[in-house]
Amino acid sequence: MKPQDYIKKEDKYGAHNYHPLPIVLERGKGPFVWDVEGKRYFDFLSAYSAVNQGHCHPKIVKALTEQAKRLTLTSRAFYNSVLGEYEEYITKYFGYDKVLPMNSGAEADETALKLCRKWAYKKKGIKQNKAKIICCEGNFHGRTITIISMSTDPDARNDYGPFTPGFIIIPYNDIKALDKALKDPDVAGFLVEPIQGEAGVFVPDEGYLKKSYALCKKHNVLFIADEVQTGLARTGKLLACDHEGVRPDILILGKALSGGVMPISVVLADDEIMLTIKPGEHGSTFGGNPIAAKVAIAALEVIKDEKLAQNAERLGKIFREEFRSIKSDMIQLVRGKGLLNAVVIRPKKGKTAWDVCLAMKDKGVIAKPTHEHIIRFAPPLVITEKQLREAIKLIKEAFKLFE
Repeated sequence: MKPQDYIKKEDKYGAHNYHPLPIVLERGKGPFVWDVEGKRYFDFLSAYSAVNQGHCHPKIVKALTEQAKRLTLTSRAFYNSVLGEYEEYITKYFGYDKVLPMNSGAEADETALKLCRKWAYKKKGIKQNKAKIICCEGNFHGRTITIISMSTDPDARNDYGPFTPGFIIIPYNDIKALDKALKDPDVAGFLVEPIQGEAGVFVPDEGYLKKSYALCKKHNVLFIADEVQTGLARTGKLLACDHEGVRPDILILGKALSGGVMPISVVLADDEIMLTIKPGEHGSTFGGNPIAAKVAIAALEVIKDEKLAQNAERLGKIFREEFRSIKSDMIQLVRGKGLLNAVVIRPKKGKTAWDVCLAMKDKGVIAKPTHEHIIRFAPPLVITEKQLREAIKLIKEAFKLFE
C-alpha cells in the first residue's frame, strides 16, 4: 500500500474529527518515527507529551508484555496482585495519601471534578447542587460534555449544548479575576493547567501559581492542577507546579504515565478529600488494571532513572536560544518551559503554520499547528543534545524556504 492508500482508508471508514499531517507512521524508537516508506523523522509532538520516555521504551514495553501474559483485567470487583504495589509506588512518588486510577486524561479530569464537588458537600458544607468550580479561558481538559462546558473554544463547544452548569470561567493568568471569583462562598475548587498546552503553550507570569494557591487556601477552596500534559518531567521539573513549589490539593496525571503504550491516568489527593468517595460512588472497569499498574511503575522509574526532567530543563534552554536566533519574518514569538515550547507564526504571502509544518515534515521533523498560527514543539525527553541540534538544523532549513 502507498501512503495515500492508508489515508484514503481512514478517510472512508473513520470519523472526520481530526486533520492529521499527510504522513503515515508505522514504527518508532526513542525520539524517532518511521513512515510506511521507511523515511525517518524526529517526532516533535510526542503524541501531545504522552511519549516523554521515547517511543517503545524497552523497559516499559517489557512491563507491558510480561504482565499481559499473566493477567490483563479483573475489574475492581476483585483484588489483584499488582494494584496495591502500584498504588503504594505512585502515592509515595508524588507524596499523596491516596490515588484513584482511571484511563484517559479526560476521565481523570472528570474524576477530579466529581471529587471536588463531593468534598464541597461533605466537608466544606456547601448546599447540595450549589458547588461551583472556577476554570480559565483557553483551557483544554478533554472532550466530554462536562469538560467542554467550561471550554471557551468554539470548535469544542459549537452544537454540543446544553452544557453542564456549575462553572465560573475567568481569564487565565489573572490573579485579580481569581480573587474576585473566590469571594463566592459556593466555590469549591479552582481547576488550572500550570501551562496551557492546547492554547499554544501559554506560560503564565512567574508567581501566578503560588499566588493562586495562596488565594485558594485563604478561601478554603481546592487547588486542582491538570498536569496531564505538563507533568512527568515535560517542563524541566517532575511537575510544572514544582517550579513554584506548589503542591496541588488534587493532582491530575495521564499521557506519559504510560510512556504512550496505553491509556493510563490518575487522580491523587490526601485522605480528607479522597475518602469522601465511598464504594459504588465512582469507578472504572479498566482503571487500575494489572497491565496499567505494571506499565505505570516502569514509566515512572524511567523518568527518575534517566533524569528526564533534568534533560528537559537543559535542552529546553538550548531549543529556545536556537529558535530565537532564527532570522525569519514568520517567527513572531518563542515561548515555553523545559521541552514544552511553542512558536507563534506570522503568516507570510498566504503561508501559515500548516505550511511550515509540511516543510518541516519534508525535511524530517514532524510537529503540528494549534489554533492555526502556533506550532507546538515537544520532542521525547530522551532526545540527546546532538539529536536536538540536528533537528533544529532541519527546522531552520524549513523556515529558510519561506524567506
